[in-house]
Amino acid sequence: MDDKKTVMIVEDEADAAELFAEMMRVGGFRVLKYFSSGPAIPAIEHEKPDVVILDVMMPDISGLEVLRYMRRQPDLASIPVIVVSAKSMPMDIKIGLDAGASMYLTKPVGYRDLIQAVDKVLQGSDAPQI
Repeated sequence: MDDKKTVMIVEDEADAAELFAEMMRVGGFRVLKYFSSGPAIPAIEHEKPDVVILDVMMPDISGLEVLRYMRRQPDLASIPVIVVSAKSMPMDIKIGLDAGASMYLTKPVGYRDLIQAVDKVLQGSDAPQI
């Protein structure tokens, strides 16, 4: 039986998605990748990953809309979501946290920061973090 935690990455930039995926694999996680929000939503519902790493600016449905949708669904509401976005203005961060992000990181994100963020949200820190 595989007891690896599952991280789902929803990121439209292929290079960034693969970089995040490789960081998570090196960190010992099972990784699922989606390049747009549309297919990611049913995958989140089906897979119920342990953590979602979510970009905000997506080609179809905004990452913030995905996040708000998850927070409205009783069976998805408790899944930690780490927003990783190029949108780095204080108002952007506030909007992401208000939408229900467990943590908000700005691009570029290094290995240590991303692994620490995933570990922290898996430990159940309730307060949203920047």
